[in-house]
Amino acid sequence: MANVLKKPELIIAENGFCPGCGHSTMAKLLCDVFEETGVADIAIGAAAVGCGCMIKATMGNDWVQAQHGRAAAVAAGMKRARPDNFVFSYQGDGDAGAIGIAETIYAAKRNEKITTIFINNGVFGMTGGQTAPTSLEGQIATTAKNGVDYEVFGEPLKLAELISTFNVGYAARGSIANFKEYQTTKGYIKKAIECQKSGKGYSFIEIMAPCPTNWKLSATDALDHIENVTSKYFELGELKG
Repeated sequence: MANVLKKPELIIAENGFCPGCGHSTMAKLLCDVFEETGVADIAIGAAAVGCGCMIKATMGNDWVQAQHGRAAAVAAGMKRARPDNFVFSYQGDGDAGAIGIAETIYAAKRNEKITTIFINNGVFGMTGGQTAPTSLEGQIATTAKNGVDYEVFGEPLKLAELISTFNVGYAARGSIANFKEYQTTKGYIKKAIECQKSGKGYSFIEIMAPCPTNWKLSATDALDHIENVTSKYFELGELKG
């Protein structure tokens, strides 16, 4: 039992995220995967602007803080300068899918030998709960008081599907809504790491994650929402590789 509950050595501090936030779960997941795959000592992350950037305080690997939307470009530069490191960007949907959509697409187009961890919680969290490119119809947000209307906002961006149209090494969409999907998502990230190690090219992992604070749901209801609502639109599974 002690081995099962052992905290990853890469976790260096308690997290400062809201109760039930998906980023805290992702910190544990990434630390486990990095240690299990042997990249913990060579991992360098490019942190995006948003709630997710606070993960730097919890994870003990090296980090560079990128400007808003530029994490994929920063990661690409680091990988070219330090090809023997495992380099990844950690980005939310507002960062990678809105202000940083050009950097995201062109990293995939160039098949940069980096890994993007893309957290899809359907909302701009840090700035107060505005709509994101991934917001679903009817979702209440500070910029959609009556709910998201596709006639106004357009349909949600399926970024993993878009990335998979390029000649990339690997693309998948996972979830952390329950233990089974958590374990499956760990497997996807391990494949992404192997993709980068082998020099195959760009890997992209989209992860359906909760934001209880801005969804106005309890932590458990937010997980149910992922299972019963968001994962029905954003279908889970491997898309390329």
